[in-house]
Amino acid sequence: MKACAQTDRGRTRSMNQDFVYASLQPVGDLPNLFLVADGMGGHQAGDYASRYIVEKLSAYLRQARGTQIVSLLREGIQKANHMLYSESMNRTELRGMGTTLVAAVIDGDTMYVANVGDSRLYLVRDCLKQVTRDHSFVEEMVSLGKLERGSRDYRDQKNIITRAVGMEDRLEIDFFEVGLEPGDYVLMCSDGLSNMLEDAELEEIICSDLSLEEKTEKLITVANDNGGRDNISVILIEPEIGEEVRV
Repeated sequence: MKACAQTDRGRTRSMNQDFVYASLQPVGDLPNLFLVADGMGGHQAGDYASRYIVEKLSAYLRQARGTQIVSLLREGIQKANHMLYSESMNRTELRGMGTTLVAAVIDGDTMYVANVGDSRLYLVRDCLKQVTRDHSFVEEMVSLGKLERGSRDYRDQKNIITRAVGMEDRLEIDFFEVGLEPGDYVLMCSDGLSNMLEDAELEEIICSDLSLEEKTEKLITVANDNGGRDNISVILIEPEIGEEVRV
């Protein structure tokens, strides 16, 4: 398996409030771990939130023991959420902070995904398919039949999220289990990428003949060329299902 992770401030933001983590090596009892967090909050609260959740979650998972990947992720995210929420309650300058989080673990030919907020995970198999579901106002309106995806109202209100880590003491997390096949790619990203490129552009770059590192760099470059209106984070994974293990 190969992976490449990068984050970029973008063209318009004064700081980078995204944080990424990618380990191809075991993290505690997990065979690997990939995380993307997109923080929110005034001053440096968003930067603090994204970094805090990734560092606390990865530290917890290095010590936790168990064979059930979803259970480990659920307990770790809940504990990290409680700690972040307590920080915001105890420190006035951090009040109201929060962060999105998308996490992935690949075990053999199965990928386990956890998601809170509107950072995304895509599976690329012949075409691009979003695995996660955005926890956003517009997606809730779409599910109720009150808004058309891609409409002007949808685009204008797309950044209003309805769920984030650290905003409340208890957290609802979505989990997904995905079977992987030879030739698959996995893309994890913050909305600074997904809002700047159409699905067809994402698919074209990922399915190109470039190296994994070059694909990751090009995704960020094109997002900036298209406006770079937010921080941009990308983790691109090539699971190499069915291929000989490299030592």
